[in-house]
Amino acid sequence: MGASWMTREDRLAEIADYVRYLDAVYATVRTGRERSRARVTVLGFSQGTATACRWLAQGVAHAERLILWGGEIPPDLDLVAARERLAGVDLTLVAGRRDEFITPKILARERERLTTHGISFRVVEFDGGHEIDERVLRELGELRETGNEKRET
Repeated sequence: MGASWMTREDRLAEIADYVRYLDAVYATVRTGRERSRARVTVLGFSQGTATACRWLAQGVAHAERLILWGGEIPPDLDLVAARERLAGVDLTLVAGRRDEFITPKILARERERLTTHGISFRVVEFDGGHEIDERVLRELGELRETGNEKRET
């Protein structure tokens, strides 16, 4: 787990610092665990979606699943460069239909951006706002177990 408040000052250094930190946490957690048996899910909420995306695109960690909930892929993230790293990741965008930050227009823009770059994903919308909905979170866990999921490309 990680949290960071980003400022304009030394922004790129801050990004590199939190990517290194999350890689170190990942390495510590993975120590002594058989990689083939471990399944890593990264969930970023709100502004944390940018951190999650940058970490998986720029760090050494590998995740089987990335859930971006109530936030955007950072506009400055080069998806051409990140495509190979994200191609093998089960990507899900989650948004509340009443989310004041992730509007239908923003969600459509994210869909278009991912589709343009050939990154497959699914979108889950729920009747709520800018919040993590427990029912939806449980359903995402069940999708993981059953493999019954519809994806966009």
